[in-house]
This record gives sequence, structure tokens and C-alpha cells, in this order.
Amino acid sequence: MILSKLTHFRKVAIAAVSIIALSPTHSTLAASNLSATVPSEFSNYNQQLLTQKTISEEVDTDSTTNIPGETVTTTTSVKREKSGFTLAIWQPGGTISEVIARVSIQGKHGNKYYKERFLGDYKYKIKQKAKFINGFKLGDRIVVRLYDNTNRFIGYTQFACLPGHTAINLILSANPKEYQVVRVFYGVDDNEDSIVDTNTTTYDYFTQVSNQKATFLKSSENINITQYQAAGFAKVATTSVYPVSFTEGEFALAGKSINIVDSNLAKALTAVPGSLVQLTQLSNNSTYQLSQLLSKYRQVGVAKNIKVSFSDISKDYWAKDYIAELAAMEIIDGFPDGTFRPNAPVTRAQLAALLQKIFIKSKVRNAIAFRDIPKGYWAENAIRETYEMGFFTTLGSKNFNPTQKLTRLDILITLAKGLNYQFTGSTKNILSIYSDASSIQSEHRNLIAAITQNGVVVNYPNRKLLNGKKVATRAEVCALLYRAMVSAGEVADFASKYTIQPIRE
Repeated sequence: MILSKLTHFRKVAIAAVSIIALSPTHSTLAASNLSATVPSEFSNYNQQLLTQKTISEEVDTDSTTNIPGETVTTTTSVKREKSGFTLAIWQPGGTISEVIARVSIQGKHGNKYYKERFLGDYKYKIKQKAKFINGFKLGDRIVVRLYDNTNRFIGYTQFACLPGHTAINLILSANPKEYQVVRVFYGVDDNEDSIVDTNTTTYDYFTQVSNQKATFLKSSENINITQYQAAGFAKVATTSVYPVSFTEGEFALAGKSINIVDSNLAKALTAVPGSLVQLTQLSNNSTYQLSQLLSKYRQVGVAKNIKVSFSDISKDYWAKDYIAELAAMEIIDGFPDGTFRPNAPVTRAQLAALLQKIFIKSKVRNAIAFRDIPKGYWAENAIRETYEMGFFTTLGSKNFNPTQKLTRLDILITLAKGLNYQFTGSTKNILSIYSDASSIQSEHRNLIAAITQNGVVVNYPNRKLLNGKKVATRAEVCALLYRAMVSAGEVADFASKYTIQPIRE
């Protein structure tokens, strides 16, 4: 399975980062710029969270894989837990009846964040709650901009998703039009009753808006705290309590001021509420799925200059969501003529470049000086590093064959070996889902069973045909890489009738 990183906490780390992908018009596949609000270390944060609640993990013990001519040591892998949150808005000492909450996400990926992405404008009555679920994960930062019912900006804050479910309460001042200070009170909500669980760490801090900047206050010393004291909440702490990711590292927020207006923000994040995107009126039991929000607001919700639609990808194209989501995260890109060319093949060098940028993983073997990779070759570093991580099998050859087109079986085997997918049960039973299972060679059957049971395989147009010998297309590579990220809990899942639902025993 994909190995997600808890710094200094696990041996193996894999994280996705932005790249320009699979376009032969590029001489290199260079990393793109990501959002600046990135904590550089998460180890203390994760350890602190683990004292509150045991994170649900799938753990594989160390093992050694024997490949002819090679010895590959695999290491412990951890599957990240998906989470969600319930957001409530309060005003104990005022008379506002409704507010608009503009919600966005900076998804955590490795030790970086994707650029801020719009998730909707929600019309809240005071004391009303809404639940956001399925696809959020530990460490994701949620941004909330607040407006009154005349569209006047009255507050801004951020919080971090905790393990499992999180209960977040935003408490407004008595007169938020003049005093734009918001109290943020939140913590783990294991039973999803919208109340922070007892005997767990609660986070409690204030953010203040002034001159297009938001300041994350270190204390409540200069705040009239009586107007923020709502029934059922702990008394306001003198010293603010932030997650460690907000207090440590190059991109910590506690005690700092940040710009809340940026020319690169998504259209929907700079538009007047209700002008570009229809306001969503909450009901008594409003629940929103992350995948649905990402899809609904994709065109207007991504940062400026990020292209998520292509002229040769129709709205009902089978891999549209996989391609669009990877494009939104700046993991892939199209061509200058506006096309994506989904049926174009993928070479070994191109796949190496993708794997290098998407996955950060410990070295499990020594590099090889491949005879057909000259010094200065555009993918030289990617090939060396991904080989060291355990991707690609060369069977003792000194050639890498960088321009070789890959089959679907090549992609599946590369992922299964490099990411150390495991399975339980009968190989025969798992593979029985494929009508061409008899064509899978004996040395590959366990690997295909493992990657199948982990929910990575996508078969188009016939989901019962593995079609291992078929040359893999750009669209198929996008689908398989995205499904690998889904299996690790790194991204939201998108329903597809072509995704294999594995047989479990």
C-alpha cells in the first residue's frame, strides 16, 4: 500500500507533490510551486494526536522480496486515516441571525499543501451545524471566510483536521461588523455528535482581521472574552492552544499575520457571495461529501492558471474525474493546444518522473548506473531515485530502456512491487473477477491479487478484462495512480463503474 509519512514516526514516507506530467513538449518534468502555508514537520503534531486517539492504520511488517538478480527490502507501511468535520457557528452576545461561511481546503500532501480550493458558500443560521465527510484526512487545513447577510466580510480563520472526526465551533463577537475577531474552539469528535470529546486535547484560539490580513493571536490577553463564552464550551484560555503544526516550522501560523487576499486565488474565493456560485442553505442535518464538492466547484474552485478541463476530454469521459483531480492538484498537465491526449502511451522514463514526484519513499536498494541513461538525461535523477525506492524491475540488466512504452501489466506490477501491496485470502478467488485471469503468469498472480484487493485496478471499457498486454495510455496511468492515492487515504474517492471491487474473504 502507499506509505504515508509521519516524520520521525515511521520508516517509510510517500507524499504527492505537484508536477508537470506526461507531456512530450516538456524537456523535464519539473516541480510546480505549492501553497506557502506549509508546516515543515508534523512528527510532534501526530504524536500529540495519537495520545488522544489511536489512529486507524494498516501496518505491514518489514520483509525481504527476492527478485532474480536483486534483493529488495520493504519496510513498514501506514495507511492514512480519512476524517471529516462538523462546523458550527455561534454568537453568544449578539443579534446576528445568519452568516455565510465560505469553506475551502488546503489539502496536505507530504510536508506540503495543495493550493487553496473552494468547497462552497454556506448560509448558516446561528447555532446551525453542517457535516463535511469522506475524503478529508489528518493534517488537511480548512479555511473559513465569514460574511454577514449583506455580504460584508466579518471574519477569517483556519483549522487542521484531526484523526477521525473533528468538531469545530466558530464563535463571533457581539458586533462582528466592527470587531472582526473569531474564536476557534475544536477537538476530536469520535462519535460525531458535534461535541468535542471529553478527556481529549481541545484547541482554542482567536483570529483577528484587519486591512486584508488575518492574525492568529497567541493569547486572549487583549480580548473581551465574555462575549465569546458560550454555554457548553470551556472557559477562554489565557494562552492560545494551537495544533503543533500551527506553532512549529517555517510555515506556522500562531502569532503571525497572513494575507487573506491573493491574486492567484480561485475565482470563487474572490467573488461576492452569491454572484458566481449559488449560496447553499443549510438544513437541520446538512451533510456534504468532499468528492461531490470538488467535482461541483472544480471549474471555478481551483487556483488561477490551473487548467482542469481539456478539449478532448468530454464531460462523460470514463477517466474525467481522475484526470481533472490530478490536474487540479498540479500533478499532471495537458498540452499547449488545450488537449490532454488521453490515448497517448507512457514511457518508462515518464513513469519514473511521475513516481519520483508523487511518492517519497525510503531507499530499499542501491542505484544502478544504467548504460542507456547518459549523464544529464532529462529523467536521470527520477530513474535513479525511483529505482532506489524499489520501483521497476530490470532483472540484472544494465539497461533501463527509458523510451519503452509500458503495458497495463507493467504499470500494475511496478506499483504493486514499489508500494509493497499486500493481500489476504486466496489468489485464485481474488483473480476470479477477471475473465482473462488465466493469462496472468504465475510470477505475477500474487502481485495482481494484492493490487486488486487494495482497490487500485481500473478496467475500461470492460471491467472484467485486465488486458495486461495492452499498451497503457495516459488516461489509464492517471486512473491507476489516483486509485493508488485513494487506497492510501490521500485523496477523495470518485465512484466509477470501471473500478474493480475486490473479492474479500
